[in-house]
Amino acid sequence: MAAAGVVLVTGASRGLGATIARTLAADGWTVAVNYRNGAGAAREVADGIRAAGGTAAVFEADVTDEASVAALVAAVTEQLGPVTALVANATGPQPEVAVEDLTWDDHLGQLLFFVKSPTLLVRAALPAMRAAGRGRVVLVGSDMTDRALPGWSAYVAAKAAQIGLARTWARELGPHGVTVNVVAPGWVPVERHADVPASAVQAYAAEVPLRRIGRPDDVAGAVRWLLSDEAAFVTGERVTVNGGHTI
Repeated sequence: MAAAGVVLVTGASRGLGATIARTLAADGWTVAVNYRNGAGAAREVADGIRAAGGTAAVFEADVTDEASVAALVAAVTEQLGPVTALVANATGPQPEVAVEDLTWDDHLGQLLFFVKSPTLLVRAALPAMRAAGRGRVVLVGSDMTDRALPGWSAYVAAKAAQIGLARTWARELGPHGVTVNVVAPGWVPVERHADVPASAVQAYAAEVPLRRIGRPDDVAGAVRWLLSDEAAFVTGERVTVNGGHTI
């Protein structure tokens, strides 16, 4: 499905990012596995990709820091080739904060990952995409912008801003052959949800029309399609992957 090229997946040492990296590698992409913490886990992801016949390398970088992002894209380009696809998946802490306790710093903590980081990454990768006349950008969002749960206003506001970025960038970068889309998962339990009780998972799944919890492969499949040639005429869209939970 995918055209040959180099894809940079941020936050790819575990969780959704790791599954996305493996899925794209299996589809023929050369994968830059970015991580900030967890070098061993990142190496395991890349080693697994190579063992399966794919191509991958690991790159440490803080994707919220401008100099670090510039150095990251330069290093990927030098080692693997020009970055023509970008999956902005990296995230940070996501605290639940009641409005009476909400501070501007709470907002900034979310905007750092969901507005600043994608901006830095796209700016750094854009010259190569323009030169190639083709590029793919996928921002990993959330269906929380639809659910609007109490206590999550900073997170929801930042994720809503992410949608605005994608729509505006899609219009701006379309003439250069670059598509920009958002994949918005529902709740997909990964390593950081290990302590969530089974009863909570079952209760959530009971609310989903498809009567199951989301899996990392569900999200990775949507990303895979958006990076493929079959999605070449899809841009500025938000693809919700939550089993119909927010219908």
